[in-house]
Amino acid sequence: MRLLDPRTFRDACGVFASGVNIITTHCDGHDHGMTANAFMSISLDPPLIAISVAEKARMLEKIQKSGRFAVSVLASGMGAVAWHFAGKPNADLHDLFDTLDGLPVIRGAIATFSAIVHDEILAGDHTIFVGRVQALARSDGDEPLLFFKGKFGAMENTRTTAACLLQVETELMW
Repeated sequence: MRLLDPRTFRDACGVFASGVNIITTHCDGHDHGMTANAFMSISLDPPLIAISVAEKARMLEKIQKSGRFAVSVLASGMGAVAWHFAGKPNADLHDLFDTLDGLPVIRGAIATFSAIVHDEILAGDHTIFVGRVQALARSDGDEPLLFFKGKFGAMENTRTTAACLLQVETELMW
C-alpha cells in the first residue's frame, strides 16, 4: 500500500469549500473555543450533529470533561474571529460570546447549536463527537464565511444566484 504525503492529502481536501465554525464549550469555569471546518448534520430524528477535533487540540479534553459543545456557523466578514480562535489571538476583539442553553456561542454567527455528547469515535488522529442538539438559533440574511484552499472567502450574492438558477431551470423545462 502506497503512503500518502500528508501535505498532498491536506491540499487535495482543501479544494472542498466548507463553512467556518467555532466550536465552544464551558469547562472548569471558563469558556473555550476553537476554529473548525469539520462540522455536519447527521440525523433529523433525533437531531444529531458531528464535529471532529484533533487529538493534539486542547479542546478535546475540555469537551470530554464537560460532555457538551456548541457550534457557531460564522458569517462572511468574520475572518478575524476565525483567526482569533485558530491560534492567532487578536487583542482588538472583545465581547465575542453570547450564550445558548448555557454554552458560549459567537455573537453574530448565522446559526448556533448547543449539543450534549451522544457518541465519541476515535478516527485516526482525531476524535469525532456526535452531539444531540438541545437548542439552536438562526439568523436570516447573512452569508456564510467559507474556507477554500487555505483562505477565507464569501459566496456570491445568493439571491442573485438563486434568481439565475430559477431562470435556467425554467428555460430547461420548456
